[in-house]
Amino acid sequence: MPEQAELKALAADHSRVSEELVGAETRVSDLELAVAKAESDLTPVRERRERDQQRIADGSVTDPKALETMIDEVEHLTRRIGDLEDVQLEVMEEHEQAVAERDQLAARKAEIAGNGTRARTRRDEVVGEIDAEVTERTSDREALAVTLPDDLLALYDKLRTGRGGVGAAELRQRRCTGCQIEANAADLRSYATAAEDEVLRCEECGRILVRTEESGL
Repeated sequence: MPEQAELKALAADHSRVSEELVGAETRVSDLELAVAKAESDLTPVRERRERDQQRIADGSVTDPKALETMIDEVEHLTRRIGDLEDVQLEVMEEHEQAVAERDQLAARKAEIAGNGTRARTRRDEVVGEIDAEVTERTSDREALAVTLPDDLLALYDKLRTGRGGVGAAELRQRRCTGCQIEANAADLRSYATAAEDEVLRCEECGRILVRTEESGL
């Protein structure tokens, strides 16, 4: 059944994407921690530079040597802040990319789940149609069975049991549709001259042969 094969493929895809999504979510979580750490590393350095800049600006440091040292420290802190901001930017870009990948996988997982739901619906509809057809054919068979001789019905059931569920086959274009073997000339002459109510058997597979206008006799 095509729907069943589709469901199997979708289940495999869903499992694979689910695993990838777990990995992507873990990466996003790790990068969120890295972003927070980058900000926490920056905060005290910025605050210290701001304090030093404020002391330099308000003239509270009067000793020339101490003032020079503080100016050097502000320059060092500025370089340090630049380095930390580069790290922060890199981590934020990685986080943004990881979030995009996670969201894509989540969307793909949802899409597969939706396809699976639709495939199951189609499968259930097909199964329902098959069940209805089986019920209808069973009813037709039961109605027809009561009109047939008991010995013919018994023969049909015996053949059907031993030949893959097919006890009777149409003779079409001189070929048994049960075993797909073409009858030889002698058998065809025998089939052609047999009475209409005579039960014919395929000489190859033994199934009951049903003659029609397409038999080629």
